[in-house]
Amino acid sequence: MLRQLEYLVALARERHFARAAATCFVSQPSLSAGIRKLETELGVPVIRRGARFQGLTPEGEHVLAWAHRVLAERDALRQQLASLNGELTGTLRLGAIPTALTVTSLLTAPFCERHPAAKVSLESLSSRDISRRLAAFEIDAALTYLDDELLRDMRRLPLYEERYVLLTPADGPYAGSTEVRWAQAASLPLCLLSPRMRNRRILDENFAADGSAAAPAIESDTVAGLYAHLNTGRWSSVISHAWLHMFGSPSGLRVVRLAGPARGPRVGLAFVAQDPQPVMIRALLTVAREAGVRDALDTLLHTHLAS
Repeated sequence: MLRQLEYLVALARERHFARAAATCFVSQPSLSAGIRKLETELGVPVIRRGARFQGLTPEGEHVLAWAHRVLAERDALRQQLASLNGELTGTLRLGAIPTALTVTSLLTAPFCERHPAAKVSLESLSSRDISRRLAAFEIDAALTYLDDELLRDMRRLPLYEERYVLLTPADGPYAGSTEVRWAQAASLPLCLLSPRMRNRRILDENFAADGSAAAPAIESDTVAGLYAHLNTGRWSSVISHAWLHMFGSPSGLRVVRLAGPARGPRVGLAFVAQDPQPVMIRALLTVAREAGVRDALDTLLHTHLAS
């Protein structure tokens, strides 16, 4: 039945018989036959019949939820058995919100060093996709904002708090300042993340708390897009200190402390509560607790502020 459950998961994900069959490396007739066999064994219809895939039946939705869990337990068992030989194998499936992607190497590098036979698959995902894919056991863990209400059923390991600073031209209006207010930063030519990004909504709340509003000339849905414009030396940006780990401070720009009551949210690992905990998750959490992510980022921030 495990193979048939794999077919169902693939079909629910792809929502197309041919694409689902391709991901399972079988022909479309074989996949369809497997789904029919699953229905026969369970005694319920799991898909709505039609010329094309029309979705799952209510019974099928329940079967799908169990399929995700059963297949995740199978994978966890395989990893556990492999670890009995003293070596962790398999793939750690890790998701991360775009604003936390810059620090993932602080976890993945020591993880791979400690477990050379294991691999890491890293995806950039929205908070909503992270919640959905964790619940469906499609990823093992995610680096995300821990105060997200979508994570209410997940376990969490805090790693750091976002701290916000101004990245601005060294010859600009605040060239000699060691600290500026949010309202002062709002008056600069800015490039920021787009409003649909959680980071931008947090920044807008901080600007408003200081009696101002940002009107950026450039908006991007990626951190890399922001830095592409910051490199021109024409714009400033309010950034998370975690971005300095990957991108640093471009030539001609300087990092300035932002004054005010703003407090950034906690960022950390979210993962499904399972008992026993899969060996892959245990290995990741061990590395994460020893990585000193908060201290590493704070030291980096102080270095940039001092220079």
